[in-house]
Amino acid sequence: MLNWINENQQYIYIVVLMIFLGIEVIGRVPAVLHTPLMSGANAIHGVVIIGAIIVMGKAENNNYLALIPGFLAVILGTLNVVGGFVVTNRMLEMFKGKKEKKR
Repeated sequence: MLNWINENQQYIYIVVLMIFLGIEVIGRVPAVLHTPLMSGANAIHGVVIIGAIIVMGKAENNNYLALIPGFLAVILGTLNVVGGFVVTNRMLEMFKGKKEKKR
């Protein structure tokens, strides 16, 4: 385990810095802009889905360490993409005028 940490130390630093940077950036977004910004950004998770499918396609059949997280990434990324479009659609509906009912 220590050998793996030593070999991937730079990647671990990058992930930790990305977490802190993400918290700082999202924490400074005004509440008015948060929902439209996040609903648009959720659509970017299509890249996560494609990457997870590629990882799962290249993994061997018995490599569960790659298959299980890849499968979870596909499921969660898909939920995030669909959720982003649903939120965007609801927000756009809020700005449309109310239609009058015909008698």
